[in-house]
Amino acid sequence: MTTPEAETDGAARPEDRLERAVRTAEQALIEFEIAVETFRVEVENFSRLHHQRLGPVYARLEELDARILEAKAARSGDPEDRRRAEEARARLLPLPGVEELLHGWMDGDGLFPEASAMLTGQAVRPPQRVRPGEEARKLYRELVREAHPDLAREEDERVRREEFLTRVNAAYARGDAGELRELAEEWAAGPRARTGPSRAEELYARLEWLAARKDLLTEVARELEESAIGGMLRLAPDDPDRLLDEIAERLAAQVGEREAELAELLG
Repeated sequence: MTTPEAETDGAARPEDRLERAVRTAEQALIEFEIAVETFRVEVENFSRLHHQRLGPVYARLEELDARILEAKAARSGDPEDRRRAEEARARLLPLPGVEELLHGWMDGDGLFPEASAMLTGQAVRPPQRVRPGEEARKLYRELVREAHPDLAREEDERVRREEFLTRVNAAYARGDAGELRELAEEWAAGPRARTGPSRAEELYARLEWLAARKDLLTEVARELEESAIGGMLRLAPDDPDRLLDEIAERLAAQVGEREAELAELLG
């Protein structure tokens, strides 16, 4: 014979299972968001380093290519050669004025060390590297797990968590472990989100929202992975600086070849 208590337990079990499924999905989504944000920071930092270190070299190659085509056109007088030379020149930015030319290369005290090194053929000092360390990564993961807005049950609490995580993300992007420690202390001292039982309809809606959010993050991750910088990072995920060194060496060799070709054309 089935007791009323057993019937009550049996009726509650499906909702309990749904509650566990929601909690599992929430934690899985948070872990996925952490992974996507970590990769986004890596792509952003590598993109900045790539631009700072190699941007001038790419510009130098484009300028040499244009000058080579111009020299060839001057020699041949061929209209087609002139057209190609004009197109190459048009792709370059207009020649800057003196102030624009020196912007980022010198200040009131003279040339910056990087500019002086490039002009003298010495090794260029690498740009400042911003890559979160192990402590920053650990603190970031813990803070996101504890303070994630998806764990809120009230709108005010969600807003508070979103604002807090904005500060956490900014500190993580700077690799500032000290600020992340302060944020962890602030969170520990602050109010906690109220938890309580949820109705089955709310849990189903919650699962649908989590699935939609996961789809959105999947698209973000795909775009990051398919970007030029993301593809470069996949080639050397453990040592992207070495990849920059290899690219810089190849580009330097190309610059040397172009300069030699231009010198020969100019006689």
